[in-house]
Amino acid sequence: MTTPVAVVSGAGSGIGAACADRLAAAGFAVILVGRRAQALEGTAAAIREATSSARVTCLPADVSEPDDVRTLAQRIGADFEFVDVIVNNAGAPAVSHSDDLADLAAAWLQTYRANTLTAVLLTTALEPLLRSPGGRVILIGSKSARAGNASPAYGTAKAALNGYLAVTAARLGSRGITVNLVSPGYVENTELMQGRMPPDRKARILSRVTLGRPGQPEEIAAAVAFLAGPDAGFITGQELTVDGGDAP
Repeated sequence: MTTPVAVVSGAGSGIGAACADRLAAAGFAVILVGRRAQALEGTAAAIREATSSARVTCLPADVSEPDDVRTLAQRIGADFEFVDVIVNNAGAPAVSHSDDLADLAAAWLQTYRANTLTAVLLTTALEPLLRSPGGRVILIGSKSARAGNASPAYGTAKAALNGYLAVTAARLGSRGITVNLVSPGYVENTELMQGRMPPDRKARILSRVTLGRPGQPEEIAAAVAFLAGPDAGFITGQELTVDGGDAP
């Protein structure tokens, strides 16, 4: 029996690192992808410390750049016959901008590249390697796409993943490949939130959470691991919101 393979983008920290760790513990050979080689090596070391038998490969790449993604797919294809799971976690906060329209356009396009195009490029490049049937594509979105509590550019970029989810699930379903979207609520201990959440805004967000606390990267990883596993084989085209509930 061959070892299943999972590719995780944005794996250098936060949710991506937690997903990679959880999948490695579940027996996947994990390919860590991200722009920062040192951060990937840190994730790999933590995974190996937690799971001594883990198979971890670090492949630095900027998945918003077509040439990087093309080279990445070639390297993965040379070393692995199939890819079983793609976790599209790469993303970034919205870029600050002035009121100048050209500056506004550049900032929105950069935010779209970081949060939407990354998933499109990586999924498309690895589609020929996805195990068929049985492959899994998992997108990491954000509850802010619906809640309206993030910057307009970021919320819109994440919302675009819902449209991509629908068409990609329909297209890959004939190959027995599932495509799903995990949308976290407010999650602490991620670089996305580090130093960017004023205390008053954090209090407002948590006041609307039924459980009254922020989520943790490991809790998002648990949802991803479920969708990557055999028990989720008949679930596709779905958004799973992991947000602690909406307080009445």
